[in-house]
Amino acid sequence: MDFSETDEERDLRSAVAAIAGSFGSEYYLRCAREGRHTHELWAAMGEAGFLGVNVAEAYGGGGGGLVELSAVCEEAATQGAPLLLILVSAAISAEVIGEFGSEELRKRWLPGLADGSTKVVFAITEPDAGSNTHKMATHAVRDGDDWVLNGTKHYISGTDDAEAVLVVARSAGGARIDTARTGRKPDGSALLSLFVVPVDSPGLVRTPLPVDLIAPDKQHVLHFDDVRVPAGALVGAEGDGFRQVFRGLNPERITGAALGVGIARFALAKAAEYARTRQVWDVPIGAHQGVSHPLARARIETELAALMTRKAAWLHDRGLPAGEESNMAKYAAAEAAIHALDAAMQTHGGNGLASEYGFMPYWGMARLMQVAPVNREMILNHVAQHGLNLPRSY
Repeated sequence: MDFSETDEERDLRSAVAAIAGSFGSEYYLRCAREGRHTHELWAAMGEAGFLGVNVAEAYGGGGGGLVELSAVCEEAATQGAPLLLILVSAAISAEVIGEFGSEELRKRWLPGLADGSTKVVFAITEPDAGSNTHKMATHAVRDGDDWVLNGTKHYISGTDDAEAVLVVARSAGGARIDTARTGRKPDGSALLSLFVVPVDSPGLVRTPLPVDLIAPDKQHVLHFDDVRVPAGALVGAEGDGFRQVFRGLNPERITGAALGVGIARFALAKAAEYARTRQVWDVPIGAHQGVSHPLARARIETELAALMTRKAAWLHDRGLPAGEESNMAKYAAAEAAIHALDAAMQTHGGNGLASEYGFMPYWGMARLMQVAPVNREMILNHVAQHGLNLPRSY
């Protein structure tokens, strides 16, 4: 396996860094604190073609893969402008629609995803299911030429800034269920199916979900009350949702890892500069091992996470098994980001909590990455079961 970067990839990183750096952390923090979206940066990245690097050229994309998209995600975060919706709109939705969607769905959604003019977010999480997808209650029933969706989704990012939601729902796995006639909902044997649902669909109600995270992207609860979509909204074959979901979750984990690596590099760069210039007792504080060693350890963790992220993206792009690597990359990057931010804030002393230095919003984002899109405990379960062949614990 050759993970070395090509000249084209280095040029991509430089170009992304130039655009994201022109906005920088001041812009991102202003958006986060004001609770508004990073529309200007998103538009600039889309116009340059960076948000669609993994979309096929036939639909206006760059024809690349997760190696390129993770580089985009990482470099933007390194400049202090992490774009959370890359994980769902560019990674999950574009990958799933591009791989499994009908030609009609591809033509309808991929060009907008490629140039950034359209966002399609992802809805899988439910309040009573947690990490157990088998307990999902949202269901879809075929009614003539339409599908009718009912249920609730929880902690869905960016639905107030998207045109559509890629919804995971239970279906009958090929058999039609007339709930109005039979009074029966799909049972535990029902399979999963994916649907592209416009956010303005009648019966779809979005409710803000308050969180203390300081970020431009908000969380919502989605209520589906007899939401009707045409048959063409179904992605691929009915009941093929598990395969489709896992095709999208690895890209989400990989780009999530890239986001964590970028945040860690951003924090370490700020901390190193401060440690070089801040003097106490006539020497830079970075000369003291109590300051330099935590930063050095965090840098080691960050670069190791970056290598695993690249390996996972490389495997995914070649159609090779990448589940364990994607999970390991996401785990390592979230840990590296938290450790880098902790070290950076400790280096700054009391200034680490000052709004002037702006660490807390990034700390919140990094801490989120330890919980979502999959928590670190479930990652450890996956590695134990699949990497070490230990008995399943749940």
